[in-house]
Amino acid sequence: MKASETKMLREAQEAPAVVERALRENQSEVEHLAAFLRRHPPPFVLTVARGSSDHAALYGKYLVETRLGRACASVPPSVYTLYHQSLAVLRALLVAVSQSGESPDLLEVTRQARRDGALTLALVNREDSPLAKAAEVVLPLWAGAEEAVAATKSYLSALATLAQLVAFWAEDQALKEALARLPEALERALAADWQAGLEPLLEAENGLVVGRGYAYAVAQELALKLKETCLFHAEALSGAELLHGPVALVEPGFPLLVLAPKDRPLPGMLALLEALRGKGGHLLVASSEPEALGLAHTPLPLPQRLHPALDPLLIVQAFYPFAAGLALARGLDPDRPRYLAKVTRTR
Repeated sequence: MKASETKMLREAQEAPAVVERALRENQSEVEHLAAFLRRHPPPFVLTVARGSSDHAALYGKYLVETRLGRACASVPPSVYTLYHQSLAVLRALLVAVSQSGESPDLLEVTRQARRDGALTLALVNREDSPLAKAAEVVLPLWAGAEEAVAATKSYLSALATLAQLVAFWAEDQALKEALARLPEALERALAADWQAGLEPLLEAENGLVVGRGYAYAVAQELALKLKETCLFHAEALSGAELLHGPVALVEPGFPLLVLAPKDRPLPGMLALLEALRGKGGHLLVASSEPEALGLAHTPLPLPQRLHPALDPLLIVQAFYPFAAGLALARGLDPDRPRYLAKVTRTR
C-alpha cells in the first residue's frame, strides 16, 4: 500500500476544502454568537472533549486566554459522571468538541452545565448527534464522512472554527484576514516535503514532540497520531518544561520533533535547540524559519507562514501525510490502528 492509497491521507487532503466550507457556512452564526458574548461576557470559559477533540480544545484555550484575556479550563467529565458533582458555571461558556457527538460523558456534562446556567456550544461533525441536540448553539465542522480511525480533517476544522469564533469575539481584524487565506495555506502545507524525517523514526520506539504556546497545543495531537498510527511512543512537552527533568531521557539518537513556528516563543525555542544540540538527541525541526531549521539534524520545512495563531495548523496539515507514510514504512496500516474504533464512548 502507498500512502496515497490510505483513507487517512485522502481525508487529510480534503482538509483545506473542509476548512473553507466551515469558515464560510458558520460565519453568520459565529458573528451572532460573538456579538452576544461581547454584550454578555462570560466570567470564564470551560471546554469538554476527548482525544483529538481535547487537543483542539487546548488550542482553543490558548486562543481564549491570549486573544481575549479570559480564563479557560478543561472540565474532567468524571467530575460529573463518576463523582456526581456539579460545578458553579452560571453565565460561563461551555464549549464541547466532538467528532461524533455521541460520547455519553460529554453529553452528560453539556446537559448538566446547561441546566446550571452555562451557555453551551457544541462543535460537532454530525448536526443530528445527541451532543448537538443537547447544546444551545452548534457550529458544525462540515467534514463529511471520516472513515479513517485517526481524525484529520475534522480536527483541523475544529481548530479553524475555534480561531474564527475568537477572531470575531475579539474583533481581531488581522486574524480574520488570515483566516480567509487559511485554506490556500493548508493546500501549500500539504506539499511540504518531510520525507527526510522517516529514517530517524523508522526504528525508534520513543520520542518527544516539543512546542510552546499554540504549537504546544498541536504537539499533543502529533504525539497522539504517532502513538495510534505508528506505534511510536511519543510524549508532548512544553519547551519550557523539557529542561526541568525530561531532558534526562535524551541519549544518542533519541528523536525530538520540535515545533518552532514564527511566534513569541521562537527565541526561547531557538535557545532550547542550541542547548539540545550537545546532548546527543536527534532534532527534527518543523518550522518556516531558517534559523530554526539550521539547528536541526533533520529540517522539516514549512512552505510559508500565515499568522502566529494559525501557523500550527499548517504544521498539522504537513504532518498528517508524513504520519501516514511513517506508519506504512513501519509495516502498519494507519487506517486501522490496533484496538481502536472510530467512535469511543466513555462514561
